[in-house]
Amino acid sequence: MANIKFGTDGWRAVVGKDFNKENVETVIKAVGKYVFDNFGLSKKIIVGYDPRNMASEFAKKSAEQLCEYGFEVLLSDSVIPTPVLAYNANILNACAVMFTASHNPPEYLGIKFIPDYAGPATSDITDEIVYNLNLPFNQMANGKLSVYNFKPDYFAHIKKLIDFKKIKEWHDNIIFDGLYAASIGYFDKLLESEGIDFESLHMYHDVNFGGGMPEPKPKFLKELIEKVKQNKNSVGFANDGDSDRFGVINENGEYVSPNEIIAILLIHLKKHKNYNGGLVKTVGASLLLNKTAEKLGVEVIETAVGFKHVGEAMRKFNPIIGGEESGGLSIQGHIPEKDGILANLLILEAMAYEKKSLIQLQKDLYNFVGCKFYNDRVDKKLDNVDEIKPILEQYKLQTSIGDFKVKNIDTKDGVKLYFDDNTSWILIRPSGTEPLLRIYFESDSLDKIEKLKALVI
Repeated sequence: MANIKFGTDGWRAVVGKDFNKENVETVIKAVGKYVFDNFGLSKKIIVGYDPRNMASEFAKKSAEQLCEYGFEVLLSDSVIPTPVLAYNANILNACAVMFTASHNPPEYLGIKFIPDYAGPATSDITDEIVYNLNLPFNQMANGKLSVYNFKPDYFAHIKKLIDFKKIKEWHDNIIFDGLYAASIGYFDKLLESEGIDFESLHMYHDVNFGGGMPEPKPKFLKELIEKVKQNKNSVGFANDGDSDRFGVINENGEYVSPNEIIAILLIHLKKHKNYNGGLVKTVGASLLLNKTAEKLGVEVIETAVGFKHVGEAMRKFNPIIGGEESGGLSIQGHIPEKDGILANLLILEAMAYEKKSLIQLQKDLYNFVGCKFYNDRVDKKLDNVDEIKPILEQYKLQTSIGDFKVKNIDTKDGVKLYFDDNTSWILIRPSGTEPLLRIYFESDSLDKIEKLKALVI
């Protein structure tokens, strides 16, 4: 058995190397033991897969393996987005196994375990699964395996959350980049079912994702950006490989940051849909969110980086919205798991309620907050992991970085230094899987960010 590591969102490895028959069977055995030990055979297990190479084959074999343990297993009848499987875990009171490597390169595949609460597995759960990897599990019984269509219940739920009538009455030209990913057959079909017109590209599943990456960032959305620019008053939408992350392009062909999207949606949900509660954000997310929440009179709950922490806080506090800077969000009344399909639909809804372009919503946001923020991140490689702790300890003692005076220090995830200009901060945190420090920067000017980078890197 190779070294199987569960990161913040499951186990991922290269197909044909570490992601092989033996290792997958070992992980599924560990998952089966976890479910059996905690719930017994009465707990259903549902299994899904994204469009990646061998994902459907591994999903089918794993469903059969879980069935042999005696579980009732429901296997998706087709490619399915992670949030769709997660939603069904909740309504079916089931645990879920999703075969996906999210936005990783095409040669990767992974296994994500989703508990019945429909959010990312917390560390105590994944720790128990990892512990089970080296333990025997000899439970054998006659289970039941069914092929299942998880789409209808998810669609019905989304249609309760989103005002499609408003979107149909008023919207810019919608362009959807399927990005060869799992949202094909979901985002587009939801629009079609409500009679909403849109243009599209890359609308078929490809294990190589068109030779690019299944990540909705500007670098991999060049064709979508060009198409938006060529079509007046158009907005562009995409999702990552398993559709839990979103990517949005405004009418100028500009990428709209997840921080801006979360802030715009917080305003929308509070103003137009009368949502009440707080805002959950990660320590790596922008002060833009704090300032937006402050203006709205909304409490901010801050977590460590990673949606498993956001999801856990969402289950505890039931906020209006929870989100992270890397392109994941969910809202009150949905599931505590990021959903890129829902995020894209919410932006269309926000535009429809305000009868404004996305560009104008961005302008309104910055006028509302009173300033603009800029962000950057640099990954600093180290020789070995032993260097990480001394560097973090050193930053905990800093009272200033150059001319930037430290006002507050936060250590919930690495070390975050807030400076006394009230608009600038840096966050230094370990990657968790390699000798690497992730260093985040934010300020109200690019000049300040460059100065901080020169002092820190």
